[in-house]
Amino acid sequence: MSARQAANPWEKRRSLELITLYEISKILSSSLDIHKTLREALNVLSSHMHLPRCMISLVQENTDVHVIGAAGLSREEIARGQLRKGEGIVGKIIKTGIPIVLHDIADEPHFLNRTGSRDLSSGQKIAYIGIPIKAVGETIGVLGADRDMTTYHGYLEHDVRLLKMVANLVGQAIRLHQLVAAEREQRMKEQHRLQKAAAPVRGLVNVIGESQRMQEVFAEVERAAAVQSTVLLRGETGTGKEVIAHAIHHLSSRRKGPFVRVNCAALSETLLESELFGHEKGAFTGATQERKGRFEMAHGGTLFLDEIGDVSPNFQVKLLRVLQEREFERVGGNRPIQVDVRLIVATNRNLEEAVLKGEFRADLYFRINVISILLPPLRERRDDIFLLADHFLERFNRTNQRQLTLSPEAKQILAECYWPGNVRELENCVERTAAMSRGKAIRDINLPCQKNMCFSLALRPISQISSPVPAAPAEPVAASLPGGDTQTRGRVPEFKSPRDRLVWAMEECGWVQAKAARLLGMTTRQMHYALQKYHIEIKKL
Repeated sequence: MSARQAANPWEKRRSLELITLYEISKILSSSLDIHKTLREALNVLSSHMHLPRCMISLVQENTDVHVIGAAGLSREEIARGQLRKGEGIVGKIIKTGIPIVLHDIADEPHFLNRTGSRDLSSGQKIAYIGIPIKAVGETIGVLGADRDMTTYHGYLEHDVRLLKMVANLVGQAIRLHQLVAAEREQRMKEQHRLQKAAAPVRGLVNVIGESQRMQEVFAEVERAAAVQSTVLLRGETGTGKEVIAHAIHHLSSRRKGPFVRVNCAALSETLLESELFGHEKGAFTGATQERKGRFEMAHGGTLFLDEIGDVSPNFQVKLLRVLQEREFERVGGNRPIQVDVRLIVATNRNLEEAVLKGEFRADLYFRINVISILLPPLRERRDDIFLLADHFLERFNRTNQRQLTLSPEAKQILAECYWPGNVRELENCVERTAAMSRGKAIRDINLPCQKNMCFSLALRPISQISSPVPAAPAEPVAASLPGGDTQTRGRVPEFKSPRDRLVWAMEECGWVQAKAARLLGMTTRQMHYALQKYHIEIKKL
């Protein structure tokens, strides 16, 4: 036999290896479906090189090793191909990153045959070749192949060389797949972030609030706007009851109709009757012509009656008739006028207490208290303080062609204030400070409270702001003492002057300002300024 003839088998193998590598490279680059491409590549490898079984095992996030693609194995065998970290020959290859060749797996006790695909009792001599799959220098899996040595007359070194090249192609494909998957996940996260940022925060027209309390109010407003029932808005002065009333009107089916507002506390009983019901010509001195009242002006729309708790008992009777009959007569007239009006009323008074005292009619109370919405004070929605302050400052800048900003220190002071005047007081504070500030930034030293000029500093110590809901019965309150001890105290007694109240609190607390501030429901800063304002000398005990 000539040397040329003897070389032909090896030339044919090298040619077949090149064809195999070419086919595998085409398959791995044809799709981003990594499981599909690995499975097809292993089928080509098994078919071309007469390998009965080929498999790829990859390290999972929990460090276990799973077979994710195979040729010559059933689905059940692939499913059984799971190893824990460091188990078997595959675990050793992953740990060392070095190929391992077994000439007979039956002689190797560490070969687990976890898939159960080899029949080791038949006496068949099976070799195993395991090649590490690496990506960016890290071993991420193993390419394994079986060789039936009873019919193979070649050299396993040739198989090792080929499988190394295949493992290199597989590692590159897996790395590319990981990069694409990571980029896709990053894009999805960024898209989700942008959608979340672009999505409007649930709110109302001209109403600012992202706090949980305001989100609950917004939900109640939307439900109230969907019906025609009378709405009672309750809350302290300055909480934005009129703004909420306008929002209900804007969201309702009456949005195209008029929105008419009347402050009941600003008018006497006679003027209020004429204002709401109108008057005929000559009804009283100065009535030189007929005039429509606010009820008629609000026909087809919404009438907002603010401070409903301040109307006189006599006028409450007239108002009750209008609400019941939906008709009235003008002052000085006797012709009934029917109107179609959605009524929204508001008060900062405790109507339940007023009913018990006989100051407010019970029948009128039940007539207006159909849907009740309680607006939280600003101190209970502190998450909104920064938003509101920025809004008021932006409006001031726009009106006055300024470019002022709030420093973080100033915002922190605003967040700590008690705000007895609520949103209205915050608006006043921001505008007053902005008007008197120099430079482009409002700092903490620019705020009135830092100069002992806060108008509402002593409001809370003087008297508790009236609650829009019935007051809870008096209960003992635990006041913190230095060192963590507590003592029981009752309600703060009434005093003739704010100074007496402050002195009492300081004496009760051993002249400790922080403790006295907690007793009066104030911040330590407010307590300090109040003591300075009323010239109270601190006693040293």
